[in-house]
Amino acid sequence: MAYTLELSTIRRARELLAKYLPQTRTVPALSLSRDGAPVHLKLEIDLPTGSFKPRGAIYALATKLARAAISEVTASSTGNHGAAVAYAAEVFGVQATIFLPENPNPVKRDKILDLGARIVEAGRGDLAHAFAQAKEYSRRPGVYFLNDATDPDLPAGPGTIALEIAEQIPNVSTIYVPMGDTALIRGLAAAAKQLNPRMRIIGVQAERAPAYYLSWRQGTVVSTETRDPCADGLATRTPEAENVRMIRELVDDVVLVTEQQMVGAIRHLYEREGVVAEPAGAAATAAFMASPPREGTTVLLVSGGNISQEVRQQAGIP
Repeated sequence: MAYTLELSTIRRARELLAKYLPQTRTVPALSLSRDGAPVHLKLEIDLPTGSFKPRGAIYALATKLARAAISEVTASSTGNHGAAVAYAAEVFGVQATIFLPENPNPVKRDKILDLGARIVEAGRGDLAHAFAQAKEYSRRPGVYFLNDATDPDLPAGPGTIALEIAEQIPNVSTIYVPMGDTALIRGLAAAAKQLNPRMRIIGVQAERAPAYYLSWRQGTVVSTETRDPCADGLATRTPEAENVRMIRELVDDVVLVTEQQMVGAIRHLYEREGVVAEPAGAAATAAFMASPPREGTTVLLVSGGNISQEVRQQAGIP
């Protein structure tokens, strides 16, 4: 198979990111492991801003700055990508403007503000309105719209997660990956499959936001009207055709999890493993708990830990 994202590019991304980000931990999950079927958690909550997103934002912004002068970077986001772009902008001394839906996750919103970015809220809980405003605003000269769903450079950043996992857990056979706009799973799966074509990549979507799940199954773009207010990081309604093509090539299976399953996984991770995850960050664990493999070594990606107070109360954690 000819991979759109080459392993050499992902390795270059890792060299660049090593200047700005620590390597995240991969730790045993004893409460989920069985004889002959060990489980590990890849803790992207170790990164600045509390999610995997700075990997892609830093690499994409650095690559853009190497090609052209820009005065401002923008993003539309439910929170984690916005915080990552704000962080990358601070690293490189660029102004950032982040477009959020109205009434966003306050934990994520505060992180963006703390990083010095300007926030514009648009659309009642729907990222489509924020996206449209960000795109229009970014037509100005010198403004770079860092769209994590379509930016061609960004997936190499999260692709570096697979390089770390391969070194930390050399015998891994399956990786569960939360799936929102698919930049994470496209980058990670491209790296994993080039390292080991037999490695299984399982994508996880929220049952109430199944657009990419349906698109993966049907082999064409399927848009949905539903979104998941609980797992805002997975709330994608309109897939990109090229992203659908890539995940059909790279991803072995896609499964859905309910809000109840994600809340249960949040509670389990906190009580049994001492890990605080947001709903999207716990989605991989929720999918595994619903139907665990009987053998082989599994890694569950904990993609983010920016949990709102409301979800904390749902999960019964302080």
